Amino acid sequence: MSTSTAPAAGPPRFPFSAVVGHDDLRLALLLNAVHPGVGGVLVRGEKGTAKSTAVRALAALLPSHAVVDACRFGCDPAAPDPSCPDGPHPAGAAGGPRPARLVELPVGATEDRLVGSLDLEKALSEGRRAYQPGLLADAHRGVLYVDEVNLLHDHLVDLLLDAAAMGRAHVERDGVSVSHAARFLLVGTMNPEEGELRPQLLDRFGLTVEVRASRDVDTRVEVTRRRMAFEDDPAGFVARFAPDETATAARLRAAQAHVSAVAVSDRELRRIAFVCARFDVDGMRADLVITRAAAAHAAWEGRDAVTADDVRVAARLALPHRRRRDPFDEPGLDPAELDRALADAEDHLGPEDDPDPDDPDPGGPGPDDPAGPQDGPDGPDAGEEPGDADPTGDTPPAGGDPRGDGGTGTGARAEAPGTDGTDGGDDATDPATPGDDRAPETAEAPAGGDGGDGRAVVVGDAARLHRATVRKFTVPGLGAGAPGRRSRARTDAGRVVRPSGAGTTRAADLHLPATVLAAAPHQAGRGRRGPGLLVHRDDLRRAEREGREGNLVLFVVDASGSMAARKRMTAVSGAVLGLLRDAYQRRDKVGLVTFRARSAELALPPTSSVPTAQQRLSRLRTGGRTPLAGGLLKARAVLDAERRRDPRRRPLVVLLTDGRATVAARDGGDPVADSRRAAGLLAADGVHTVVVDCEAGHVRLGLAAPLAAAAGGELVTLDELTADSVGDLVRETRSARAA
Repeated sequence: MSTSTAPAAGPPRFPFSAVVGHDDLRLALLLNAVHPGVGGVLVRGEKGTAKSTAVRALAALLPSHAVVDACRFGCDPAAPDPSCPDGPHPAGAAGGPRPARLVELPVGATEDRLVGSLDLEKALSEGRRAYQPGLLADAHRGVLYVDEVNLLHDHLVDLLLDAAAMGRAHVERDGVSVSHAARFLLVGTMNPEEGELRPQLLDRFGLTVEVRASRDVDTRVEVTRRRMAFEDDPAGFVARFAPDETATAARLRAAQAHVSAVAVSDRELRRIAFVCARFDVDGMRADLVITRAAAAHAAWEGRDAVTADDVRVAARLALPHRRRRDPFDEPGLDPAELDRALADAEDHLGPEDDPDPDDPDPGGPGPDDPAGPQDGPDGPDAGEEPGDADPTGDTPPAGGDPRGDGGTGTGARAEAPGTDGTDGGDDATDPATPGDDRAPETAEAPAGGDGGDGRAVVVGDAARLHRATVRKFTVPGLGAGAPGRRSRARTDAGRVVRPSGAGTTRAADLHLPATVLAAAPHQAGRGRRGPGLLVHRDDLRRAEREGREGNLVLFVVDASGSMAARKRMTAVSGAVLGLLRDAYQRRDKVGLVTFRARSAELALPPTSSVPTAQQRLSRLRTGGRTPLAGGLLKARAVLDAERRRDPRRRPLVVLLTDGRATVAARDGGDPVADSRRAAGLLAADGVHTVVVDCEAGHVRLGLAAPLAAAAGGELVTLDELTADSVGDLVRETRSARAA
């Protein structure tokens, strides 16, 4: 644990006022400091962008507060928590000032360290039940900072977000039932390249900010100049910005005192509801967050009532991460689109005159009126110019939908028939399937491409497997890797399967029945006279738990000419997208190896950022010969390097191929035999392999089956890959038997 107290002891911190740029980041932090009910800040950005510096600097601006003497939960003497575990405290209890704390939650923290647990030492040595507070109690009335929150275990993220939303932490574990106040400013930082948060968790953060290093030369120079000046003379640098820090702290205290008096009119509530409905956000959390953030911004600006400008600022920070409809969607909000929504809201609300108290409908159509916020002939979009009404069209505005696919998350774009850059295979000119109203898949040659031997496939939304639920593939045996949702593993959180002889000092790890059985035979020898059980440390038995782990899923994709005909390659790309979605949901690490022409390449080094894999797949180059053995040997080398880096994470290879091989691993070799020998090497390394047979057409060689046998793995076809296909197969079999 790392707990720091601001602004007292320790080395000087970089001043908040000295942070160059990052206006949105500083504003989001301040709005949460003014009104903690906003729900925290998630800071997304590339490495080296002062995310942690800004968060730690904020703690020095927060005002000190009085706490009850000897209260481990930081109760306010003027209004102590009536259910405080260290209480009850009388009103006006003795206390003293304490600076606001900055509590840092490490990525490797356990659940009992976060929420607290039974003090096992006191329970054994003194025979009394005692609660040991966790980090949530330490962070009360301060800042809880989670660096790399996307790498934190999901159940821990759930716990801290629940506490942040309710302002209380509830602990029901180890025979302890405790509830204590836990109001804090929650700040999480993450680098999207290292993996994304689940959309459900992402929505729980009130505001989000994208942070990128400035590309302006003068700004970068000023950042370097200030950082070097701080490192050369920290005390002098802090003194230089002391007046600005004092002014900001005073303004923050004034805003905190004033925010409860800020009025939010019914007109502004309607404006907020209209904007949230226009952006089609799920649930009501966005409305509440924008309302609170707008009130905080008004208080920060010294206003007594929320205005349209306050709503715009709040919506700009609260909506980007709530627009995702797919795990592969990039969060973002086009400012021009927000301006159009606010303008339409203004038209919907009508003139800002005092309403007639006798008018039953002073604000125009209500939210349930068909002529209200919904688009229609008389709706807010009626007067827009063509091309303005649909922000997800073929040519999105700058800063808008980064995928250019109308929100599908697949990187698709419309192309005129006949302009695709396929390899000229037998499927390249096939028309769309009759009765299928979806746009045909397309492929194009990149600028400066090599014509028939280096095509770039553009993955289309018609790839059925992208949206379908794929079969769950697991690694046999019992692992002990990173927590996830794929294969069986020994974990710290899971169902208890057996006791072990190893001792433990954590109540959460104690196997109570086995401990009692171990201690029972020794009671007479230990002089037991009363009803209590005499337990020694050697009697303690640890509970072995079994849960699920995340694996390293390495996709090995055949991108050669035998696979590159348009329909076949689209189906393969769709299969990989479906499997990528499954890997995202199961918290796997993924990598991508492709092989074509005469070599194989690592298109994506193993990463936790599954959306990055999807982006690489959308630029997949195809065509040429089939070095299948080279692809398998490349996969083996990648796994060997990853095994040395992360030995606990077990690999799962998913090979998508038709089994054909035209390039040998060595001069004069047999391509097919070499590929099977390479598959055998994977089996010898203990790697579990799933071969997805992508062969199509009336004449099939059946080369994928011997390859799967050589690898000692599973064989499935594209049609068998999805759960829907498996269900259809079962139903067809039953129907045939009944007939």
